[in-house]
Parts: sequence; C-alpha cells; structure tokens
Amino acid sequence: MPDQGDAAGRTDGAAGADGARPAPSAVPAVRVEGLWKRFGEQVAVSGIDLELPAGQFIGLVGPNGAGKTTTLSMVTGLLRPDMGRVFVAGHDVWADPAEVKSRIGVLPEGLRLFERLSGRELLGYMGRLRGLPGEETDKRATQLLDVLDLAGSQNKLVVDYSTGMRKKIGLAAALLHNPEVLFLDEPFEGVDPVSAQTIRGVLERYTASGATVVFSSHVMELVESLCDWVAVMAAGRIRAAGPLADVRGEAPSLQAAFLELVGARGRDSGDSLEWLGGGAAAR
Repeated sequence: MPDQGDAAGRTDGAAGADGARPAPSAVPAVRVEGLWKRFGEQVAVSGIDLELPAGQFIGLVGPNGAGKTTTLSMVTGLLRPDMGRVFVAGHDVWADPAEVKSRIGVLPEGLRLFERLSGRELLGYMGRLRGLPGEETDKRATQLLDVLDLAGSQNKLVVDYSTGMRKKIGLAAALLHNPEVLFLDEPFEGVDPVSAQTIRGVLERYTASGATVVFSSHVMELVESLCDWVAVMAAGRIRAAGPLADVRGEAPSLQAAFLELVGARGRDSGDSLEWLGGGAAAR
C-alpha cells in the first residue's frame, strides 16, 4: 500500500522532508465565537461558542435538524453567519478566506462533483486548481486512487460512480492538498460496509499523522468507535463538548449519554399507536 504521508505531503513546509507532520499545534484547529444563523423564523444555530483541539478525531453529533450541517457550512466558509466569528488554525474564515481554504479539506453533504470527468481527471483538475505541480498532483492522485480502492475505476466517468465511490473520490479530492483540518459531513451515510472500512482506515492514518478530522454524524456507535473528542449539538446549541470519556461520563455508552443530553430518554408512543400491528385482523 502506498505511503499516505507521501500521498498527501504539503508543499508549504507543514510536513517534514520524510512526510511526517510536526506535533499538533497549541492553536485550536477550530474556534467558534458567538455563531448565529437564522433561516426566516427558524433559528438553526443559536449563538454557539466552541473550541476544537488540533490533532484529534472529532465528532459533531446531534439529531436530525440539530444544526450540524449549518454549523459546518459556516465553519468552512460555505455559508455566511448572521453573527459570530470562526477561526481555523488561527485564521479568520471570513477575513482571510484564501489562507483558510488552503488549510482545509471539505467533504460536504450532497457533494456536487464534475460528473463528466473521470475519477482520475477530477483529481488532476482539483490538484492543479489548488496550485500543486502537475507531476506531484498525478503522483498523489495515483496513490489516493490505489489506497481508496478506486484504481480500477479511475477512467470511469464520475456520473457512473456508486454512492460509495462518490464518497471516496470526494474524500480523495479533499485530501489531495494535505489539509491541516478535514471537515466531513455524514461521510459514511449511504456507504456500503466495504467502502466505509476503506474510508475509516484512511482517516485513521490521516489523524495519526497529526492532522485534525471534524465529522458530523447521528450514529453514536460510529462516533464512539472513531473519535477522541465529541461535541453534542441539539436545537442549534452545544449541549456538551470535550474528550469522549468526559462527555460519556457515567453512562454505559455515548448513545445513552446523548439521549440524556438532548432530552430524548423515556420517549415512547404510549397508546397513540394502539391500532398498529396485528395484521389484517386488526384493521
């Protein structure tokens, strides 16, 4: 298997000559101050403050509609907040967007790709768009295609890729310039177990090198198995944040702690669905 450090070595000096990264910085990977976003009468994000440590595998978890995607969109510069500031690796996302975008990789929900390019052509285009030399781009693309099990489909048009293949080529594009912080919105949703395991392996190698991954999910078992650090979000607010063990506390699992934090424990249908079940005889 090709060396992932070589496949993603930065050209700006962040990685050493041997492809190794320096020790994680004391500067937070992400700092959010008073972030607000409203859509009409709906408040999606309600004045959150949050610091995400560098060099960690971080999960942003919450139920559907909690504000996770909106928050990540504002943090990565895809959506302008109504109020608040965001810093990535010490740089203001909205005051210094070019510097921030050079340091981050993004795999958004509902990823839009250049579908009439092949996987190989897409990576070649994205690398050159990022300012990487052509030879270096092609080398990294070859390694990423191999590691992500896309080498056999590299000349197929992206429009013909499956959901799992799209996630993997999107991840390859996000990793190509070796970002300091990688943002992933529901990266495992709709992905088959084989592709999920491949993606997981690449992300674990990436964070082991000192980089930061921030990903959103509502699958607690996945977050608990992957993450070092967790932020729990509900109704546009951060309910808890910190190392996984601290957020879980005395609860038997992150799922149990999560249900307690978002106020979902103990809900049931009561007698409101007494008609449900029993087959035709109950109709």
